[in-house]
Amino acid sequence: MSLHPYVAAAALAAAGLAHAAPPLGQYNIDTTRISVSGLSSGGFMANQLGTAYSATFMGVGIFAAGPYLCAGQSNYTACMYNATISAAQLSGMQSSLDGYAASGAIDPKAQLARQKIYIFTGTSDYTVGPNLTDALQTQYLNNGVPAGNIEYVKRPGTAHVLPTDFDSTGNNACSSSTSPYISNCGYDGAKAALSHFYGPLNARSNAPAAGNYVEFDQAAYTQANPGMASNGWLYVPDNCATGTQCKLHVVLHGCQQSTDKIGDKFVKNTGFSRWADTNNIVVLYPQAKIDNNSRSTAKSGMLPNPNACWDWVGWYGGNFAQKSGTQMAAIKAMVDRIASGPGSGPGNGGGDDGGGTNPPDPVLPAPAGLSASNATTTSMDLAWSAVPGASGYNVYRNGSKANALAVHATAYTDSALAAATTYSWTVRALDGSGAEGAASAAVSAATLAPPANPGTCTTASNYAHVQAGRAVQQGGYAVAKGSGQNMGLWNVFVTTTLKQTGPDYYVIGTCG
Repeated sequence: MSLHPYVAAAALAAAGLAHAAPPLGQYNIDTTRISVSGLSSGGFMANQLGTAYSATFMGVGIFAAGPYLCAGQSNYTACMYNATISAAQLSGMQSSLDGYAASGAIDPKAQLARQKIYIFTGTSDYTVGPNLTDALQTQYLNNGVPAGNIEYVKRPGTAHVLPTDFDSTGNNACSSSTSPYISNCGYDGAKAALSHFYGPLNARSNAPAAGNYVEFDQAAYTQANPGMASNGWLYVPDNCATGTQCKLHVVLHGCQQSTDKIGDKFVKNTGFSRWADTNNIVVLYPQAKIDNNSRSTAKSGMLPNPNACWDWVGWYGGNFAQKSGTQMAAIKAMVDRIASGPGSGPGNGGGDDGGGTNPPDPVLPAPAGLSASNATTTSMDLAWSAVPGASGYNVYRNGSKANALAVHATAYTDSALAAATTYSWTVRALDGSGAEGAASAAVSAATLAPPANPGTCTTASNYAHVQAGRAVQQGGYAVAKGSGQNMGLWNVFVTTTLKQTGPDYYVIGTCG
């Protein structure tokens, strides 16, 4: 979904709610099996909730969103359009995250290492894009999440959508970033995320009972936040309604996906309720709403919120990504209410799934002193300190194992890398049986750039650039393909020179 209309001058008026909804219910919830996921602004919010309340959420699913505090450190446009996140930017985010944890503004960082993380992006997503999700994965690795706890999926031909494997009325095509941003892509995103959190699932129900969808009074938790709707939605399977201990999953819509934008499509057509119905999972669907008032943000100036996005840019205060943030606290209060029924507490999540337990304590400690040096355009030398008792080591690059066979030295040259690209590495020691120990602290470094080439330049109208495939149209603006640079209005009157610096990669500039 296009996030650019944050700065649009006008938007549809919020739809009024015609009835008073009942209070949010209380259920028997296994408090060790609470997870959250979201798309786009909802993905940023899911990451914020999982980071700030890491002691509460054991699983975090992020569809098409970037790292924690990205828009708290930079203008929001630097966190979209497949922008590259530099090591310096990640370092700035990390410094704030560390400070928040030290002050108690978020839960201790140690809780992050136990989480299961699911990340999804489409290679045809020009609204957020793979560079942002790459940076998100690196951030999790830098904060101690084991590579084995992260599932990172990149789907070819997939745009800025929440992917399903079934058709629903009004869906857009998988390759198109248009409303309602829910698409049959032949890939079940809800199943993938929930399976990663909870293990193997029972077969889904393709016709969840209409009576199990419950609209509730959300205003009781929002502190009159102007970006949150009066009512929210819940899906409660029959077993959970009658006292069985169940799991709890929070699902956060993206921009232009709230009920005042697309009705119940996000609640009913994304697949989460289908899997919840047969796997004893209560699903909470909080609702944002349209807010056309321009508000001051720390890094993005004055902005309205006409597309009912969740707050990932600071509309409602500089603490938007902390536990005290208004929307953050509201969603956490709803979670606490749902998980306060008789019997709630640590349990077995309903006893019908094979996963979701925390990983066992590692056998060996993490290697210390990991460093990266001697960069070339295609390789990097890594070195670390020996771990007593280790029979070898595995090297992970951006969360994936880089070595085919165990490394028996305390050094490794990682080859076949892309030029001018920043990578993140961790190392794990192996005991005599081949079991991996804890991950080292991550180190990031960039390969060298290839020799400069003059590139190929084309000067044309922004309309012609889009027609020729050198740019894409987003929210009435032309955006250079690859670099994501904003070229100005998409029309025949604005002329831009684009320089092609690689396959399908263009920047605004001239050839010299």
